[in-house]
Amino acid sequence: MSGITSGLQFLYALALMLGVLVTVHEFGHYLVAKWCGVKVLKFSIGFGPPIGFGRYRLAWRRGETEYVIAWFPLGGFVKMLGEDPGVQHSPQEESDSGRSLFAQPLWKKLAIVLAGPAMNLLLPVLILTVWLGVGIGRAEPVVGTVEPGSPAAASKLRPGDRILSVAGEPVLDWRDVEDALRVRPGQTLAVRFVRDGAEQQVELTPQRRAGLDIFFSQSQVGFSGLQHARQRALMNVREDSPAARGGLRSGDFVLTVNDIVVESWSDFARAVEAAVESTPAPGEMQLQVKRLGVEDLLPLQVPALLPDALGVMPASTMVSDVAPDLPAARAGLLPGDLIIAVAGEPVGSFQTFRDIVMASEGRALSIEYARQGERGRAELAPVLRQAEDPSLPERYVVGLSGLDTLLPGAVGMERVLNPLHSVPRAAALSAGMIGIVLEGMWRLISGRISPTHLGGPIEIARQSQRALQAGWVQFMGLLIFISINLGLLNLLPIPVLDGGQALFFLIEGVKRGPLSLRTRLIANQAGLLCLVALMSFAFWNDISRHWSGFVSWLSGLL
Repeated sequence: MSGITSGLQFLYALALMLGVLVTVHEFGHYLVAKWCGVKVLKFSIGFGPPIGFGRYRLAWRRGETEYVIAWFPLGGFVKMLGEDPGVQHSPQEESDSGRSLFAQPLWKKLAIVLAGPAMNLLLPVLILTVWLGVGIGRAEPVVGTVEPGSPAAASKLRPGDRILSVAGEPVLDWRDVEDALRVRPGQTLAVRFVRDGAEQQVELTPQRRAGLDIFFSQSQVGFSGLQHARQRALMNVREDSPAARGGLRSGDFVLTVNDIVVESWSDFARAVEAAVESTPAPGEMQLQVKRLGVEDLLPLQVPALLPDALGVMPASTMVSDVAPDLPAARAGLLPGDLIIAVAGEPVGSFQTFRDIVMASEGRALSIEYARQGERGRAELAPVLRQAEDPSLPERYVVGLSGLDTLLPGAVGMERVLNPLHSVPRAAALSAGMIGIVLEGMWRLISGRISPTHLGGPIEIARQSQRALQAGWVQFMGLLIFISINLGLLNLLPIPVLDGGQALFFLIEGVKRGPLSLRTRLIANQAGLLCLVALMSFAFWNDISRHWSGFVSWLSGLL
């Protein structure tokens, strides 16, 4: 039964996603055609016969137009008078020849065929404008973690600092901060921020490192050591330190300091500082600790010293699991090991370690780690493995998983009620996404992204189902992204697509006469062949990625 429920949800998510996008697209053609005086014969959402049972059909006629909701939801069309040259028309239609598509001036024909893609590109602006009125959650530009030994640590930035600008460019959210730093490796940048209510400025030089961009392609990126997520109060205890003599161990989570509840490492540092200031030396402080594998909380008493003197630092790179038969296991790494450095460069978070491994392209990495207070080295050559999400490309791994040491960073709500401000903001957000999609298309065409990453209807349905399960915010975000893709794809100058039809009209405008019926027929057949080949390739990619899951789902039905 669960398999049937999942299958129905899969189809519902696909129908809902494509139903909205196709309706918006075709409504653009329909609206502009009506406005230009063209006679619209049929407006269909989906292909094939109308949905219906018995004598009831989702088809009706209003005025001169027939409206249909058909069974096959992967598309739709608006049929206009004269759109198919050579087709025999009724006497009534012949008498309305002046209202045919091809009888219109060039600007009207272009407006009609480009209205569909334009609506798909305008839909995100409309959704985001409404969304801004309600409020869009965003990651505030507040530092959550500063990796030890990083450029940010050298610049004296601290957790809790609110970034105002980078290199003179104001930032609105954390993504603005990341983007500004990652694209400027090796450059010395002025970073303005607020700390304790006062504005300050420091210089930060992101380190040049091999990394991955948003398309999972290797590139040189700027590494700053700033993270939005906060580091949990997980201890890395130096051997034979005051903390170790007090019973604190690496891997312990500190929950309270002198009854003050702490979550993050910065909370712990502030609580320890308060304990040191309030306790006459030599004094002690009371800790409540959660130890992995121990059910009860442990009360400990340690000297009232600042973290460095106490002998503790955040255990942000502690290994939680080592996968068998992969490089890390063969090199002898164990759960509980702390990754200290890669190729001589300090590593202050597991995310940074993962980025280095994925960008290695299989080159052997010299790993320095700590185990029970002693240092060790291992040479690991990452290997390619398929990501858990089959729609993502293969990536390099060594077989290590990190202990979850991160807490969510500061989040806020962006709410803009004034349309004079919300519409430009929504347009700017949409323009940013359009730029990303265009860059992805260019990389696909130029071969910098493998065509095996191309997804078809199954992948759209799977992503729609996952987004719908996660909530309407994720679903609407995916709808915006696919709407932009659909709008740009239809602008490509391929016959049978809107861009191809616009190209035909432009050629006819230049030559001041219609193309021959044979030329149009051959071009449309060639375009259709290309489109079918592209869709077949995407469909094959979908099947290849999800075949094992499909077999498991089918087995659950039997």
